[in-house]
Amino acid sequence: MICMMWLAMIPHRTTLAQQPTGSVPTVTGTPSGPMATVYGNLPIIRVYSGPSTYIYPPVGILLAGQRVPAIGKLSDGSWIQIKYVGIPAGIAWVYAPWVSVSSGVIPVVEAPPIPTPLTTPTIDPTLAAAFPASGTEVQLPTYTAPPPVAIPTFTPEPGSGGTSLPIGMVILGLALIGIFGAFIAFVRGR
Repeated sequence: MICMMWLAMIPHRTTLAQQPTGSVPTVTGTPSGPMATVYGNLPIIRVYSGPSTYIYPPVGILLAGQRVPAIGKLSDGSWIQIKYVGIPAGIAWVYAPWVSVSSGVIPVVEAPPIPTPLTTPTIDPTLAAAFPASGTEVQLPTYTAPPPVAIPTFTPEPGSGGTSLPIGMVILGLALIGIFGAFIAFVRGR
């Protein structure tokens, strides 16, 4: 109890931190050099991490009429490298036909390395797990030639004389008899 009273009697000193007396300067200048401006007839264009819409992922957008500093281009001029605030490197790419570039010399730059995919695509992971790849080669079936074709031949039996009448002659003879009979019936019916 005495300690608390003693502490209460000690005057408290308040230390004030030094406050700044001036204002903090801000940068409000406009960038100099060539500028890329999005055409007015395109409401939104995508900004990519590299010069391709298929290989590099999109990293942002630009709106119609928006201006950004152009800092490089591909050797064929098909893609423009721009300063793009908000991504780690601060550099992105736009397709050149989507923007107009103000006069000025834009240096030719190389494309960034192709990014590695985040996942390796598989057709069906469940199916791939059911048939694990073995380290051995699969032997394909071999071709075996079929046995030679044996065409049967019929020879007359010994002792039959070999003077048999062919079946075609029998059929032709019966057909002639039928035609002759039809002719007779026709003539008689008159």
